[in-house]
Amino acid sequence: MKALGKDFPLDIKISFTKFFEEYRELLKSDSELVRDRASRILKIAEDYPELEEGISQEKRVQELMPQIDLVLEDAFASILQQNEIKIATIPFQNIVLKSTKRYQNIINAAGKDFEPQIKNMNEDHYYIMGCSIILGSYYNYKIDFRRPFFYDIPDEKDIMRHYRIMYNGDFIDIIKTDKAKDITDEDVAELLDNFDNIEIWKEKFPPHSWIFKGIVLANMFDVTTDVSLSDFKTSLLKYDKTQGDFVGSFQKVFRAIFNLHEIKVGFSNYNPEDQMFERVPFKNIDSYILYNQYSNNCKSALCGGAYHHLFGKSTYFTISDVKRYQKFAPNELMYKNLVAQGIHSAIIAPIVSEGKLLGVLEIVSPNVGELNSINANKLQDVMPYLVDSVLRSKTKAENELELIIQQECTSIHPSVHWKFKQEAKRFMQAIVDESPVSFREVVFENVYPLYGQIDIKGSSEARNEAIQKDLVLQLKSILKIINKIIELDAIPIYEQLKYTANLYIDSITEQLEVDSEQNISNFIKKEIVPLFKHLEQKNEQLKSFINEYETFLDPQIKMVYKYRRAYDESVMLINKKMASLLDQMQDEAQGMYPHYFERFKSDGVEHNMYIGESITKQDSFNKVYLYNLRLWQLQVMCEMENAYYQMKSDLPVALDVASMVLVFNSSLSVRFRMDEKRFDVDGTYNARYEVVKKRVDKSYIKGTDQRVTEKGKLVIIYSQRSDEREYIKYINFLQSKKYLEEDIEIVELEDLQGVTGLKALRINILYNKSSQDKEYYTYQDLMNELS
Repeated sequence: MKALGKDFPLDIKISFTKFFEEYRELLKSDSELVRDRASRILKIAEDYPELEEGISQEKRVQELMPQIDLVLEDAFASILQQNEIKIATIPFQNIVLKSTKRYQNIINAAGKDFEPQIKNMNEDHYYIMGCSIILGSYYNYKIDFRRPFFYDIPDEKDIMRHYRIMYNGDFIDIIKTDKAKDITDEDVAELLDNFDNIEIWKEKFPPHSWIFKGIVLANMFDVTTDVSLSDFKTSLLKYDKTQGDFVGSFQKVFRAIFNLHEIKVGFSNYNPEDQMFERVPFKNIDSYILYNQYSNNCKSALCGGAYHHLFGKSTYFTISDVKRYQKFAPNELMYKNLVAQGIHSAIIAPIVSEGKLLGVLEIVSPNVGELNSINANKLQDVMPYLVDSVLRSKTKAENELELIIQQECTSIHPSVHWKFKQEAKRFMQAIVDESPVSFREVVFENVYPLYGQIDIKGSSEARNEAIQKDLVLQLKSILKIINKIIELDAIPIYEQLKYTANLYIDSITEQLEVDSEQNISNFIKKEIVPLFKHLEQKNEQLKSFINEYETFLDPQIKMVYKYRRAYDESVMLINKKMASLLDQMQDEAQGMYPHYFERFKSDGVEHNMYIGESITKQDSFNKVYLYNLRLWQLQVMCEMENAYYQMKSDLPVALDVASMVLVFNSSLSVRFRMDEKRFDVDGTYNARYEVVKKRVDKSYIKGTDQRVTEKGKLVIIYSQRSDEREYIKYINFLQSKKYLEEDIEIVELEDLQGVTGLKALRINILYNKSSQDKEYYTYQDLMNELS
């Protein structure tokens, strides 16, 4: 019997041999009733031997249906006719040899001409399933196709019901014919990696080269309301940081789907703007293709085959034996990463919505062959739910990013948010009323300003020194190659390039001019780079020298960036540490009394604060809160200094910092400038405060060439005698708490443009070597001790 007109590796013979064997055993029973029943069934086998030998013609099957019905009677208990959904059939076909009443009722309700078809099974899949039966039953290979099989059958209300089919294969024999090929371990390894290549399967298992003899019993279960997919959906990757071990539960679902207890699940986000794979921003979610990186370019992260499958075909890529694949592509980073993690088989599946890649699902196993192109087919049933979940997660993540940007990148501090909300409501109401409307500027009157900064001393000189060292290092490396070139071919143009390089080294060693960096960069890009490209193609010896030189260059700017990178990293680390400490302590200060706060990072960290009645919205302001905030500010500056010098020894470049606080005696008004999205002082007189802020840290002590700010000292700039008295009280208190040394220096400052009469209090800061250290040091003591 051919498989209903389809190509199939098996010729079908309907046989009841296994049934008759069971009844022959029952003849030995002690029960006379059982023996009589067995005798009647075996009489049918005697009268109709073809029921045991096998029937190949559908017509003959129909003629023998009364006898078949009797043979199968015990397998279909009368008491369960209305309960079980059960049929006797042959694999993956619509021939029904016997069925329960409930099955008949379901089919009748679906309509007169309805014929159930197994869902998501095309002809190629039928064929491969036949081959899988042979591999499992005859060769005992554990080939786990095991995608659930479903019938979709509408009920009398035209609601589609879903039935899962479970096959009982106890009553079959698989028989090899002379047309069948012997299957080796190498053949099986090839098949595991080629689920979708039907030609390979047909080559190994030619059509009708095997015999299927027997029948199968199929039980069906209504899974329309099954909770397994609901459980799966709730366990999908999402950005819910409050949930418990959702990654563990998610992994359990996949282990159940694949029936493999050692597999693990990972995930990578896809960033289409940069064409990068990135880790999901949640600590418990691994990415096995990224391994120990946060992100990587897609082409670098994937092997060529995986990239083609994910981006070209939008389908999964399977690796049944990672080390075997690696032999063919030993330099591919993906295989190196998988091997390093003890992974020996994997499925890399794209999560795609409307043709757009959202991310990558990574299923990995420590065992060779456990994951392959056959069981990867199971993903077809779960990927739609995963896509929906990832779309929701991406939307949520974008919203979170926008919220972070709002919080971190605008000047609307929580303390003044109420005022903007009030104005926004007025603005919205005016739109509803169709009145001429614009968003009015937000002004806070009669507020007291506080300003402070911890500045990196000599930052310009340190950066220029880094630039100088990088340029000299690069030019000397170029000279080394030019000298080698001259040894091989001494023509005048090479001597001229050598002369120019030496000239630049001498000039920047003596003094780095404003345009030195640009001039040298132009010289390298226009004269050296083209020459090196030309020569490395002509001479292998020069090529090795040039390649070695290029390894020292920054991949982005193609220049030596060793010392500048160290400087930039040092500034970044200082700013990050200082800003983090300031933010942390600001949270505590807001609890004392609400006030406006903003900070900026450049070569150091500076901050503005405004405090007053108009900011708090409540009739509760008293100057004692201003005095408290001023004292708090001095204490924080001392603690930031200590935090810096405790980290100084770990910096790539040893830099120094200097701290300064500016005191403004009277209140002023601040206005939110809509064009610049920041607060600024309001009015001509108040603008004097901004002028002083921008210039005062560069001012000199009167009659000297010494800057007012100095490493190891806290400097307080003021203009009024009353400010001096007030701040000396704060200083005395901090001296008692071992923040500051005993001596107080009072100096006058040179006049600034438009600003006169400024003075400064300068006090040595006391330092601890560590946060646990109870001994106190001046700056010089600390430097001596650390040395």
